[in-house]
Amino acid sequence: MAKLSSKKIVGIDLGTTNSVVSVLEGATPNIIPNVEGFRTTPSIVAYSPMIEDNKKEIRTLVGQIAKRQTVLNPDNTFYSIKRFIGSKYNEIKEESSRVAYKVQPDDNGNIKVYSPLLNKEFSPEEISAIILQKLVNDASRYLNENITQAIITVPAYFNDSQRLATKDAGRIAGLDVLRILNEPTAAALAYGLNKKKNEVVLIFDLGGGTFDVSVLEVGDEVFEVLSTAGDTHLGGDDFDQAIVQAIMNNFKEQHNIDLYKDKQALQRIIEASEKAKIELSNTTSTEIRIPFICFDKESQTAKEINFQLDRSKFEELTANLLERCKQPLLKAIEDAKLSVFDIDEVILVGGSTRIPAVRNLVASTLICRLNETVNPDEVVALGAAVQAGIMAGEITDLILLDVTPLSLGVETEGGIMSPVIKRNSSIPIKLTETYSTASDSQQEVEIHVLQGERPFAKDNKSLGIFTLTNIPAAPRGIPVIKVTFQLDVDGLLSVYAIEETSGIQQSIKIEGASVLPREEVSQMIKDAEENASTDMIKTQFVSLSYSLDNLFSKCEDLVNENNEKNFDLLLEIVKEVKKLYKEDKIEEIAELLTELEDVAEYYIMDDVSEMINQLEFERQPDEN
Repeated sequence: MAKLSSKKIVGIDLGTTNSVVSVLEGATPNIIPNVEGFRTTPSIVAYSPMIEDNKKEIRTLVGQIAKRQTVLNPDNTFYSIKRFIGSKYNEIKEESSRVAYKVQPDDNGNIKVYSPLLNKEFSPEEISAIILQKLVNDASRYLNENITQAIITVPAYFNDSQRLATKDAGRIAGLDVLRILNEPTAAALAYGLNKKKNEVVLIFDLGGGTFDVSVLEVGDEVFEVLSTAGDTHLGGDDFDQAIVQAIMNNFKEQHNIDLYKDKQALQRIIEASEKAKIELSNTTSTEIRIPFICFDKESQTAKEINFQLDRSKFEELTANLLERCKQPLLKAIEDAKLSVFDIDEVILVGGSTRIPAVRNLVASTLICRLNETVNPDEVVALGAAVQAGIMAGEITDLILLDVTPLSLGVETEGGIMSPVIKRNSSIPIKLTETYSTASDSQQEVEIHVLQGERPFAKDNKSLGIFTLTNIPAAPRGIPVIKVTFQLDVDGLLSVYAIEETSGIQQSIKIEGASVLPREEVSQMIKDAEENASTDMIKTQFVSLSYSLDNLFSKCEDLVNENNEKNFDLLLEIVKEVKKLYKEDKIEEIAELLTELEDVAEYYIMDDVSEMINQLEFERQPDEN
């Protein structure tokens, strides 16, 4: 057992738009201001040319100073990098077109951002590490000691790859990342630090690039996460983009000029749109004016943007985003097995919760009051400091019980997803399921690790594949293969497989997986619900196929042993059923199984009856 350092451990909210660092002082978590004197640091890194002693040098700028020069240096200024961390390029291709800098894939399909000034590519982890270094250096200066340990928060719906990528960013920054903590859980820790009364709290966390909803039971020194839901591709950036798109379309209609091709113009419009969004939280209308946005070669005149935007128009532009906020909100309550009447308090987290339409959505959906006492920009970092205090032994009377947001399992025969750890299970957790071979004398098994809620492997997220080899030859179903899933407190997954007779084992630590498909995770869960009936039919049909294989094998043995006509007939019918199964001819299979039942001997009567029962659902009329 390793003893933790007695040095201070800081809590870091590594945000899409802004980042915050905090520390526990006494029994109170406090925000550490940066060297510029601000409590939040823009999550922006830039490379800028500088002339010094008649020599051209390139400076690395971080935070506010990087933000100030974004318009003049759009190609070398990197922001919203959190939306790309732990991803593959093909998963964020559309989002990459929304930023002014160049995002491109490397040879392995991983994301790289390109700086023309340096003629160099950077990974999202590297850019994130520079932001983390800035936060830690400022904290070290403030605390007058060298900070080397940290708790870093991530969205609850970050998957294994994104969590590992965030941890790698910390390592690149020279940090020992002691814990990856879910942002809504951190917010609850900060809110409930001194709460003695039991409450059910809902954390509604809408940040710059991600969205989470978590339901927790807080009080009696225990913080238990009951459920979580969310969307890793929804945040304030998307609300900004709705305005950007409206401005771009309006300008193109007026002047037939596509400003997306002009990086400086795009960056100016992005900044103006963000400013307009913020203004509309306090006023009912605003005017977006951007002079000299471009020069029209055809008319030889400079063009400008004059765009009127009121709150109702903004809400119309973002109606689809608000609807995307509502689904995880309701899902989290449902998964916690509660109703809206059971929620005692709502904590709004993230700058985007200042949008009036967002607040109205939450208020109209839930019965309880919205808590106005916490700062939505700071509460996550404060909670991370509380967790740091727990790990350092400064806080000894709090227990945190978190959950995993999505089911984890393996692919089995017929492409079925077999869950091992179900969504919203408390973590850390270690569970084992038993499997076997699918064919006779099979000496290796491919173990495909999946994440998601759909019953078929192809509809879920593939996290990794490994192979268990040198399995002793035996009839199918005889080898006993135990597969163990171990999920740690950071939500990071390890999978082990062992064949019991031989003791042969293999394992995988999920390190190369990319994030979930671009569709929001809440949409995946919604799809699972909408397709439940169809998925059940398909799943049972795969089960039928497996039963047919068993029956076919048994019939072949009986024919060889008895050489009776009935068994020959059975074998022919089973062959035909298998053929029809491959052709998806359901009704014909039902008819043949009835015929099979008529000639079945007692040896296989139970098998046939079971298959006919499996087909009963197919005889129901099609709802469509």
